[in-house]
Amino acid sequence: MRLQRRRLLQLSFASILAPALPSFALADGYPTRPVRVLVPYAPAGPSDILARLAAQKLSEQFGRQFYVENVGGAGGNIGMSQGARAAADGYTVLVVPPNIVVNPAMYDTVPYDPYKDFDPVTVAVSAPTVLSVHPSLPVQSVKELVALIKSGNAKYSFASPGIGTPPHLIGESFRLSLGLDLVHVPFNGAGQAVASTLGGHTPIVFSSLPPAVPSIKEGKLRGLAVTSTKRFDAAADLPTIAESGYPGFEVTIWSGLVAPAGTSPATIDTLHRETTKALAQPGLRARLADLGLEAIGSSPDQFARVIKSEIPKWTKVIKDSGIKPD
Repeated sequence: MRLQRRRLLQLSFASILAPALPSFALADGYPTRPVRVLVPYAPAGPSDILARLAAQKLSEQFGRQFYVENVGGAGGNIGMSQGARAAADGYTVLVVPPNIVVNPAMYDTVPYDPYKDFDPVTVAVSAPTVLSVHPSLPVQSVKELVALIKSGNAKYSFASPGIGTPPHLIGESFRLSLGLDLVHVPFNGAGQAVASTLGGHTPIVFSSLPPAVPSIKEGKLRGLAVTSTKRFDAAADLPTIAESGYPGFEVTIWSGLVAPAGTSPATIDTLHRETTKALAQPGLRARLADLGLEAIGSSPDQFARVIKSEIPKWTKVIKDSGIKPD
């Protein structure tokens, strides 16, 4: 009798909660506890910004906390290694940029395999790299910047979020193809790279749009061009680098969601469905657009094809530039 009464109470409690929680969460049983969203880089970069916005929405949709943990260092290898070793139970997911496939081409060894150690969920967003300068630099366009560097009147350096990051690789391609005498200064994240240029320490910076847009709008940083094939609403006044007279640098940086390999297909499907649902919300799309991020929401299979296609492209840039990790 006592067991029967307890069972009735449990059923009544569940019926009270049911309207407040998404029906699929009750049906699938996932998640039943907080989920760690691991970002293998320092705060303020595009992956971190995406992770925090997505975690907030997923927490609301699932009725469980999704919390961000930054594990930077070694060009993202430390955090990605932690993610690769995490339990494949859906309670650790990673937000990763192209470095998940760039690093194996740059380092002699990396502590993870981009193909075998992760299950793709979705390419969440993409964004161009933006070429910006400190306002004290007497240039208003990419052509004027190239002319200034080639004048030889001074030695110039450019900041990037770190060795081997897409902005660094784009900067190296720019330097090599135009025969520019530029010194690369790597930082531990896009936020630090932009801060260095804001402080006048490195007059030029290649970075993703999110950490640069606020300073560009405030006039503290002068944006010269974006590397996408089209202009971005977040910085509509900035021409593409092709419009500036330098085609061949059309590159966008994606950030995607992956889980440790072996995560159940049902959990991958649930994560994909709810992430793309969040990305489809007008409020989040507008917020991402303001930051210079375009919501994508690809399928897991589409993301897997992106991962496989990126290796040859970045390997060539790394080889031609002679880039080596510190």
